[in-house]
Amino acid sequence: MIRHGGWSRKSTLALQIAHNRDARGLQGVIFTRDDRAGEGKLSSRLGLVTEAVEAPEGMDLYGYVVAQLSAGGKADYVIVDDLGLDVFAFGITTDFRTKLFPGSQRLIELADRLEQLQVEALCWCGARATHNARTVEGEMVVEGAQVVVGDVNRPAGEIGYEVLCRRHHRRRMTSAAARALSPDVLPVNHA
Repeated sequence: MIRHGGWSRKSTLALQIAHNRDARGLQGVIFTRDDRAGEGKLSSRLGLVTEAVEAPEGMDLYGYVVAQLSAGGKADYVIVDDLGLDVFAFGITTDFRTKLFPGSQRLIELADRLEQLQVEALCWCGARATHNARTVEGEMVVEGAQVVVGDVNRPAGEIGYEVLCRRHHRRRMTSAAARALSPDVLPVNHA
């Protein structure tokens, strides 16, 4: 599994899939990058944490797995299709500017089949959330580095993220912006 900057319970789902396969005696390699729990960890907002291999940009995942197998290790699942293994990718495909992450782009280019897992994420308005917005002091921003580690419910001034429906993402209407326009708007909190 590989995960980068995930939201909407995807890390929890990744951990569940790993647990289910581990419980059946299967072994896997979990790759992660920029996790909120620190280097070499995969964590969810529910507090679940597991050890993982930190995958810096440019890392040869295939080479890593082949080296592990050559050294007598075992891997029943990981992100590598040429080894005849199950491939799972968790995270978001686009950044806060709706541009594909390079890793997501390459996975989509190579995939035989894509299945979007239905994880219910809702915008503050209650509609299905489809976009990840970066916020600073509750205001949506569209400039900056592609990857900045942040989380939901951050103190004012810190970088955070909020999932929005397409309509509110295009209008740059975060829950804080909606409350500022109409104080009696009570956004739904589905972090």
